[in-house]
Amino acid sequence: MKVSKKIAQLTERENKIKEMGGAERIAKLHDKGKLTARERLDLLFDKGTFQELDMMVKHRSVNFDMQTREISSDGVITGYGMVHGRPVFAYAQDFTSRGGSLGEKHAGKIVKVMDLALKAGVPIIGMNDSGGARVEEGIDSLKGYGDIFFRNSRASGVIPQISLIMGPCAGGAVYSPAMTDFIIMVKNTAHMFITGPSVIKTVTGEETSFEELGGAMTSNIKSGNAHFACENDEAAIEQAKHILSYIPSNNLEDPPLFNVGDDRYRICPELETIIPDNANAGYNMKDVIQAVVDQGEFLEVHALYAENAIVGLGRLNGRTVGIIANQPLFLAGCLDINASDKIARFIRFCDSFNIPLITFVDVPGYLPGTDQEWNGVIRHGAKLLWSYAEATVPKLNVTTRKSYGGAYIAMSSQHLGNDMAFAWPTAEIAVMGAQGAVNIISSYRKEIREAEDSKKMRETKIKEYEEIFNTPYIAAERGYIDAVIKPSETRIRLIDALEILYTKKDILPAKKHGNIPL
Repeated sequence: MKVSKKIAQLTERENKIKEMGGAERIAKLHDKGKLTARERLDLLFDKGTFQELDMMVKHRSVNFDMQTREISSDGVITGYGMVHGRPVFAYAQDFTSRGGSLGEKHAGKIVKVMDLALKAGVPIIGMNDSGGARVEEGIDSLKGYGDIFFRNSRASGVIPQISLIMGPCAGGAVYSPAMTDFIIMVKNTAHMFITGPSVIKTVTGEETSFEELGGAMTSNIKSGNAHFACENDEAAIEQAKHILSYIPSNNLEDPPLFNVGDDRYRICPELETIIPDNANAGYNMKDVIQAVVDQGEFLEVHALYAENAIVGLGRLNGRTVGIIANQPLFLAGCLDINASDKIARFIRFCDSFNIPLITFVDVPGYLPGTDQEWNGVIRHGAKLLWSYAEATVPKLNVTTRKSYGGAYIAMSSQHLGNDMAFAWPTAEIAVMGAQGAVNIISSYRKEIREAEDSKKMRETKIKEYEEIFNTPYIAAERGYIDAVIKPSETRIRLIDALEILYTKKDILPAKKHGNIPL
């Protein structure tokens, strides 16, 4: 046989596989506003750089006449390429081929690229669009999920893992994305849940829909399972690429450095008047963040979940920073169960990948209530304390206004290992607010009780407490605040601090791992 004929046979085989589930199934997918697995990978990788692996893998199941059924690439496309010039491994489940169901070989292909990504020290992106376990393959499918979960755990904190949910993702399949660093979901087409609406109705009698139970908005707003909700496949892929631009390829590298053309000595005059005169009035902490970061560019993570806390990625003088803040516009910026979890997880991600942490503080305390106490605010709040204390990257904070009680400690105080703490003149750093303090301090209570005009005396004592204690100066006198700064100089002071702390080394005690209060 001539060489040219063999090459023609190879080309024929490849073309047949690239037809995936066939033109009819592809058309149905497009009618739903979805792209095929191959189209998704083409959008992810720089043009011409994607190299497919295991294209010709076939399942070997013989149950239920499976030996007569062809499944193109066994329902998943795997390989590697360049994203903005940087190497990345990826896999994309093919819903047109047996619903993207996961069997032994399907899982084996995913496991192979996960292993290669870990060895190479490069990110891995998974595009999930699957009907779940391939029932015909029985326990081999379950074994496949377990193999993937094991590698998600081993890769965590070593290489970035990003999951895109672009269709159904149910049952055991949801746990792999849940173990990755970021989950991006596509609105109206993506769903995540353990048990579907029909099972829930049978067992509990509750009636719900796919979208209400585990759609993109539900997962972003209510459960917090997902970090981003995008309008379509194209937007979800762009979001994944945008995330990659902020983070290193592995835990031994620093994040990429970008010169975005913003003056490192730029002052922010708008911050001088951002704090309201009324201490109980809200303001948008995102305005503070955007004023400080390079070109005002801030990639917020978990934007729709626990909105009383803000987390996300930005740059200062071209260096990636992780930003954490209280949001006075929601629950007055109080810490609660969900905010604590949200912040703690983000801290641990940043610390894993050498991303310095900057915390903007305006927190009146922990959210009170039986609901919070009974659902474990102590345990969840401890995660926040733990994560700040454990992190070894440079840690800075800026107190803009309130910082009371235990929440003062929790929000990256020096007592949890913060490296440099700054405060605006408007900062109120104290055990509690003046209203509560006058109800507790015995001498104040006595003076108020004995006064001819107790209401006027109470107002006097509140003002007295505010002038003495609700300022940044006692904390600065104790050395708990390194500098009281003008708000307009915040950007400059943070950049200077980051530059001097860039070479920071902080070695933790030798141990296998701590026992975080999960």
